[in-house]
Amino acid sequence: MRLVKVKTQEGDTIVGVKNNDLVFSTPYRSVLEVILAGDEGLANLERAMEMQQSIDGYRMLAPVDTPSKILCSGINYKNHKDENPGAVFPKKPSVFSKLPSSIIGPDDPIVLPYPDCQVDYEVELAFVIGKQAKEVVRGEALDYVFGYTVLNDVSGRDLQFELQHETIGKGLDTFCPIGPELVLAHDFLDPAELHVTSYVNGEIRQDSSTKEMLFDVPALIENLSRYITLLPGDIVSTGTPAGVGLFRKPPVFLKPGDLVEVEVREIGRLRNPVVANW
Repeated sequence: MRLVKVKTQEGDTIVGVKNNDLVFSTPYRSVLEVILAGDEGLANLERAMEMQQSIDGYRMLAPVDTPSKILCSGINYKNHKDENPGAVFPKKPSVFSKLPSSIIGPDDPIVLPYPDCQVDYEVELAFVIGKQAKEVVRGEALDYVFGYTVLNDVSGRDLQFELQHETIGKGLDTFCPIGPELVLAHDFLDPAELHVTSYVNGEIRQDSSTKEMLFDVPALIENLSRYITLLPGDIVSTGTPAGVGLFRKPPVFLKPGDLVEVEVREIGRLRNPVVANW
């Protein structure tokens, strides 16, 4: 089952169940409401499919936009060595935070903050926590995942590496596109067998598989929950493969007028134009 969040022509914000090209209305205004409703929430989603009250004339929003935190994985693909031979693989998951205020949805613009900024794209599989997780063991980890989506870890490289300002470089407004859909976890056979790709102006920049991850989804949950309580609605992103603009020769950063698309083939493609703020 696929969930979306939409804004209707009447101005209402609604969680919908997407089936092919149709979106069916549910009684929920956020995915967090669905999560907290538990089994009743899932039953209501099934009823929405049966009733087939489709929504017309909507605008897609980020499917999840009110997490208590966004935790992202750094250096989590084996093929990092292909673009950066000096990369040092971590022995444990390397994690940083993006700010919830940086979230945008499908077709929302990525805003470049100043003329000489060095802004990059990163396609990532992300997952949403479905119940409070603390000290979770690997064998039970996937039981804590509510669903999977696509995240673009937009990065201001100049800010990221200046005095190690990763929080600022990764957390600027509009630097966390998410979507277009959230696929419920029970519809995924194996999150370690997904195809991830990014495009800039139609050109493929990244093309890999989640089987290349150093630390898979269960490993991330096990490690994170050892130190941090993961709450329902929290977003965890799993890192990006080789092909980012920083390591191209010469480096190629985003510019006004670009169209960035990031895709997990089994979920969907997230598109965002790039605009200037000067």
